[in-house]
Amino acid sequence: MRLQLDLFLLLVLVVSRVVCTPLKKSEDRKKLLLVSFDGFRWDYDQDVDTPNLDQLAVDGVKAKYITPPMLTMTSPSHFTTITGRWVEDHEVVHNMMFNTTTNLKVPHKESMKRSEWWDNGVLPLWITAQNQGLKTASFFFPGGGVSYRGQAVNRTRLAEVGHPDDNVTEWRQNVDTVVSWFSKEEFDLVTLYFGEPDNVGHAKGPDHPDRKKIIAQIDYIIGYLRDAINNHNLMDSLNVIITSDHGMTTIKKRPQVDEIILNKYLNLIKLASFEILDYGGFGILTPRPGKEQEVYDALSKAPNLTVYKKHEMPESFHLGRSERLPPIVVMADLGFNLNSRFIVYVNKGDHGFHNGEMDMKMIFRAFGPSFKKNFVSEPFDSVHIYPLMCELLQIQPEPHNGSLEVTRDLLWSGGESHRTGLPAALLLWVLVWLSSVV
Repeated sequence: MRLQLDLFLLLVLVVSRVVCTPLKKSEDRKKLLLVSFDGFRWDYDQDVDTPNLDQLAVDGVKAKYITPPMLTMTSPSHFTTITGRWVEDHEVVHNMMFNTTTNLKVPHKESMKRSEWWDNGVLPLWITAQNQGLKTASFFFPGGGVSYRGQAVNRTRLAEVGHPDDNVTEWRQNVDTVVSWFSKEEFDLVTLYFGEPDNVGHAKGPDHPDRKKIIAQIDYIIGYLRDAINNHNLMDSLNVIITSDHGMTTIKKRPQVDEIILNKYLNLIKLASFEILDYGGFGILTPRPGKEQEVYDALSKAPNLTVYKKHEMPESFHLGRSERLPPIVVMADLGFNLNSRFIVYVNKGDHGFHNGEMDMKMIFRAFGPSFKKNFVSEPFDSVHIYPLMCELLQIQPEPHNGSLEVTRDLLWSGGESHRTGLPAALLLWVLVWLSSVV
């Protein structure tokens, strides 16, 4: 009887510690991998056999879809994800780096090396994590290859101009590299970027069979990633978020529609001092002095688009307070691309349209020790991913526009991981049994 009583009291102590005492954060910190597939529309997996993505929905969490910020472009959207700030706050207002005074225009991939385009006072997650003692890396991720307040990301890989984005052999190598950074070099945060299915969506359109092929390839690499995580014994220590930056829609062309040529409605050379208008569904323009109202009125007569004065844009756009954005913003209706003087636009698919359009929504999947299993979340804005990542890394976030309350339901016990050792339910069962015999 005495032995049974001693066992009973000992088990009470063990159960109470398992159930009631959380581990210290320093002892329970998990690593985080953020993966982005550029241009992965929210429904791209619905017309393709994707066994690995399907399994993720069972083994982790998914959102029905998530909404990118305005603007639905690669650089602005990725920087919202990694900072938790709206575009008007972080000021990465286009894929192209530009200067309205000098008329400088730097192509998308070249802008990845220019700190002055990204370093506008808002700190991205890499730097915030490093400042709190963590080790971070960026692999091709937009914004990861420059310095912020003079501080660079601990390790960076940048894609060169012309670098192919669809080579599956290289994808496997990149996954192997990133996973080894976690397992062999103790990195805490790594961001990994893939340029597909954006490229094939632009070149062929979202409904083309080649888009379906690249989704199958993405599904394969997700399975490869999960195997690599398992082979490196990271299943219990690594959380993974898989998302995107925007969706994709089919571009309307002749003879089905009349394409938009803005120079038919105003003399761009006479009335504008700067413009980026041949870049999909989103355009910006700086009128010559005293010509803003004339430009606005002329563009308002053009079909299949909406023209805004920057300071009069809807608050929900979160663009109006931007100092970098020019005074006139033009947004085409879904599927209509903007042409300035000639029809030079060759893309069959594009983005940059209103983020309320379903074709602009994108995916969200997550798995790992801190996430629930077989859980489907209601849609949310991508700005809320940032506080979720800070919670997973157990770091203090910078000021941001997101809210952890939006994503807290994705996590076990508000972010705490599963406990090791015997499950609490089993211990409680044993406790009840012992009490019956004492």
